[in-house]
Amino acid sequence: MKALKARITKGLNHGSVVETCDNSGAKIVRVVSIKGSKTVRRRKPSCGISDLILVSVLKGQTEMRKQVVPAIVVRQKKEYRRKDGTRIKFADNAVIILKDEKGNPKGTMFKGPIAKEVAERWPAVAKVASIVV
Repeated sequence: MKALKARITKGLNHGSVVETCDNSGAKIVRVVSIKGSKTVRRRKPSCGISDLILVSVLKGQTEMRKQVVPAIVVRQKKEYRRKDGTRIKFADNAVIILKDEKGNPKGTMFKGPIAKEVAERWPAVAKVASIVV
């Protein structure tokens, strides 16, 4: 994974329930684990924009439900700071479901804006995205 240029404040916790913003078939998911996170002993990890996470599908199509799939966080309500000093926050928390852990999205269309940090780190997601903020 490529390094980020922003100081991302972690806005989602382990166990958070989040909506998806693509047409992969999943509607609502729960964060199960965060890939590559390191924390203090017994502290549950948290995740932010452009982090690779594993989620379990709570609501959606019947073949998608009760599965653990990889996802990327594309929007978060918690404010974070970019290098130029601007602060960014979105109206909701949202993730995108992936086919594999290399970053290929399962859906072919994304609803709403996608953070610029996600487009830099995951080029396959940037190709599909219509609005990058």
